[in-house]
Amino acid sequence: MIKNLFTFLLLSASLISQGQSNLDSLYRIWEDETKSDSLRLQAYKTYIWDGFLYSQPDSALILCEAMLDFGQTQQFPKAVNQAYTLQSIAYDIQGNFEKAMELAEKSIQANKAIGNKAGVSEAEIVMGVTLEEQGLYPAALEHYNKALAIDEEINNREGMAMSLNNIGNIFNNQGETTRALESYQKALAIDEELGVSQGIATELSNIAGIYLEQGDVEKALSYYERSLKLNEEIDDQFGIASTYQSIGFLYQQENDDLLALSYFKKALTLAQKIGIPQEIANIKNNIGSTFLHQGDVKQALNYCRSAYKIAKDIGAITIQLSSCNCLYFSYKDLNDKNNALTFLEEVSILKDSIFNEENTRKLTQVQMQYDFAKKEAATQAEQEKKDAIAREELQGQKLVRNGFIVGFSVVLLFAGVFLTQRNRIGKEKQRSEELLLNILPEETAQELKEKGRAEAKHINHVTVLFTDFKGFTAMSEKLSPEELVNDLHLCFSLFDKICEKYGVEKIKTIGDAYMAAGGLPSPNQTHALDVVKAALEMAEAVESGKIKKIATNLPFFEIRIGIHTGPVVAGIVGVKKFQYDIWGIP
Repeated sequence: MIKNLFTFLLLSASLISQGQSNLDSLYRIWEDETKSDSLRLQAYKTYIWDGFLYSQPDSALILCEAMLDFGQTQQFPKAVNQAYTLQSIAYDIQGNFEKAMELAEKSIQANKAIGNKAGVSEAEIVMGVTLEEQGLYPAALEHYNKALAIDEEINNREGMAMSLNNIGNIFNNQGETTRALESYQKALAIDEELGVSQGIATELSNIAGIYLEQGDVEKALSYYERSLKLNEEIDDQFGIASTYQSIGFLYQQENDDLLALSYFKKALTLAQKIGIPQEIANIKNNIGSTFLHQGDVKQALNYCRSAYKIAKDIGAITIQLSSCNCLYFSYKDLNDKNNALTFLEEVSILKDSIFNEENTRKLTQVQMQYDFAKKEAATQAEQEKKDAIAREELQGQKLVRNGFIVGFSVVLLFAGVFLTQRNRIGKEKQRSEELLLNILPEETAQELKEKGRAEAKHINHVTVLFTDFKGFTAMSEKLSPEELVNDLHLCFSLFDKICEKYGVEKIKTIGDAYMAAGGLPSPNQTHALDVVKAALEMAEAVESGKIKKIATNLPFFEIRIGIHTGPVVAGIVGVKKFQYDIWGIP
């Protein structure tokens, strides 16, 4: 999986044509001091990537030292930072996650210092991959989102596709297949438009996995075969190995153990040739589970023990989980209760560390925060554009102001005006603050006044109330616009008082719908009870109004009320016309 995640980092920055892509010509460019530093750097990067990074990571680390020395000697910080990023990938491939993260962070900060946004994005992705392989999904998603935001800003579409694909992997690992498929399809659309074969092959394989999980075996196999064909056309050995493994898994799910083992063993041969421990462990787990299904427990133990040792040595939690599952069932079949219990406990611990509720909440919070920040940035940019236009128009109007001070009486006059204006400003300020509190919760309004902005907040437990009026459209045909608005005003004013009585925050009205929520902006333990009490009183008030209307033979409202409790993100939308709003989390 590693190369699938890293593969576009090379493509997105490559300046070397296909005809020059062999290792000898790349190395000649690197040694040619008449070439520009940028071209030499890119040639050497491709040389390390194609020739050593995946097959000989130890050698790649040594070659990176030469790149580091080149950058320092030439005072070319971009080369220094690129060396950090490549070293990070090499250590990740070796399973040294701690060193990989240290160098990725070093590259992120160094690239930020020189304003190299493309370099920051690249290093953010490397950091995300390393975290993902350790099962730290919320942290990985945060880095992928940062990379995606940068690539959107600099219009690096290949980088966008890579981040979207990686984000899809996060959601897929957490079982959120709908969101995963959406990300994969967005990435595929970009890569198909750009003609990035490796990217297309990766995304086809990932989409196939979703279809397989959904039970559409025929469609999944079709996508895997398309991915395999592309990988063979570009001679991507790791891509071929990865697709062999995926097809083997498909046949394993279809209980065709012979075909499954055939594909797994072809994948293992290639993976061992390339030398990536994570992928070797993955494939061995799959072979072990296939032998277990066949009843060959001895072979299953051999492969799954080997996979477990590799995964444990490098700290790959998700691979350890698969190994422990295989070992648990193997020892259970042998009636070895002690070992079976040991690995069952290990399965429980690993599952809890990966798929716990806190992880899911953090993932949702990270993604919602990213979506909210993106929306706010777009709103801010639009408002700044309008403000710039307004300033230009104001500057274009040359107003000549002539003022003369004529005696002490004028001074007194201005002093009087000043005092009057100061009193007026004080009153206007008080009115403005009262108006702001009518629009925003007090806590949010205070934050806005102090900081000039209010941060979005994730609140775990909020109870939301929705109301609307039954037959509102039909009723609107019987009343004049003035009568209709007046009736709505009376009802909603009454609802406002009820909400205030029970400490429920009004959110907004849309047409005949009224929305309010309990438990925000400050969380509390009584929100559900508060909202239910408010809803009952609203229903009683509308019923009372209905009885009065019937007595005078006038059209009347009937209310529908819905209540739901769950997590939300709450914050301000807009720049000048603020609106406090909430967004539910699926």
